[in-house]
Amino acid sequence: MIAKPEPASVLIVDDEPLIRETLAEYLQQQSFRVATAENGEVALANVRKRAFDVVICDINLPGLDGLEVLERLSRSNPETFVLLITAYATVDSAVEAFQKGASDYLMKPILLHEVSQKIRRLMVQKSISQENQWLRRELNRQTDAADMVVGRSPAMQAAVQLARKVGPTPSTVLLLGESGTGKKLMARTIHRAAQPAKGPEKRFVAVNCAATPGERLENQLFGHCKGAYAGADADQAGLFAQPGTVFLDEIGELSPGTQAKLLRAIEQHEILPIGANEPVPTAARLIAATNKDLQQEVAAGRFREDLLYRLNTVTILLPPLRERREDIPEFVEHLVAKHAGAMSKRFAGANREAMELLVRYPWKGNVRELDNAIQRAIILGDGPLIRPTDLSPDIAPDPADPSAVDDLNAAAARFEKQHIERILRQTPDKREAAKRLGIGLSSLYRKIEQLGIGPGER
Repeated sequence: MIAKPEPASVLIVDDEPLIRETLAEYLQQQSFRVATAENGEVALANVRKRAFDVVICDINLPGLDGLEVLERLSRSNPETFVLLITAYATVDSAVEAFQKGASDYLMKPILLHEVSQKIRRLMVQKSISQENQWLRRELNRQTDAADMVVGRSPAMQAAVQLARKVGPTPSTVLLLGESGTGKKLMARTIHRAAQPAKGPEKRFVAVNCAATPGERLENQLFGHCKGAYAGADADQAGLFAQPGTVFLDEIGELSPGTQAKLLRAIEQHEILPIGANEPVPTAARLIAATNKDLQQEVAAGRFREDLLYRLNTVTILLPPLRERREDIPEFVEHLVAKHAGAMSKRFAGANREAMELLVRYPWKGNVRELDNAIQRAIILGDGPLIRPTDLSPDIAPDPADPSAVDDLNAAAARFEKQHIERILRQTPDKREAAKRLGIGLSSLYRKIEQLGIGPGER
């Protein structure tokens, strides 16, 4: 079922006040959200501040004409529909307008009911497009971890290419990167690249060295013999003795004793289960990962240098998200599909303002933090697009909040604007409002202009 489109936000661009104001008044009566601009330069400035669903623009404007405005909007805001107003339409002019990205055009004299019909048709078209995007994502959504490595930035592409090259080999791989950069997903990518085209896939086992106590970790990795300790009622093969891939995350947390046993497994391709007298050959491939600087750990005496050399056969560095911001829109698309599908909610992505906030945010927790942010937005949002209000205050602070800025003058201006807007809502008569504020009427008008208080707030 196609969701009912929300009332469109419309920008009217016309240098004739009568047309501009008549259109604005009519569309407001039709429950559309309306803003106006008297020329192309003002229109583009408005669009940079906020997104509009539809721009209604006269072709003949002073300065930038309507076709130039259309071209710039097509580049900067491709999701915005543009209706061009013309006094006369020919086949050639219509073709040129559509080639440059116009959604439709209006003939003068303008029929008001035709304007609202065209806007509603475009909004239904937008809703259908978002519905199709959602359906495509649902059809393409897969749990295959190899498809979950996201990123087209040069650094990420280099990491993926190296992973695919080393994947089919038995080489040990060391993954380096901050927490949350996707080291486990990259390990799975390497594992998948090693699987045969036919036959069952070998297993992938991830072990967090920091979260597993030392004795239990050694038992898990190297196995034990029957009777090795109380409760050991049968032989148990260690992970290294079984075919597949063992991914040791946070390898920098290994104890010295476990480091020595791991070095033997890598160098001699054999392990000694707990309680055994004879070694067992290894059958698993090792991929290790850490967010620590292992060279510094070696210098501090906490990590074996010879083990580092053995792990360091092939090293893949995963850059933090803040160093590959161009990947964030792709991550957002992937995570929206993941969480919306899991919650059976219909989301097609994030709107422009939300995406700009997501791209600018520093993401100290990297992809893991972004994942949590998108999950929260899907839970709280109504769709079909994530909006700034769906994001946490850390990511999308209230632009009018005085506490969101450090500069005293900026904070004072924000408070002043909020206070005047509140008084004007309570007292629409400006003379009375000026009395309540303790300022002259001319001062109030000046404040309204200086602080950019819009008609809706006064």
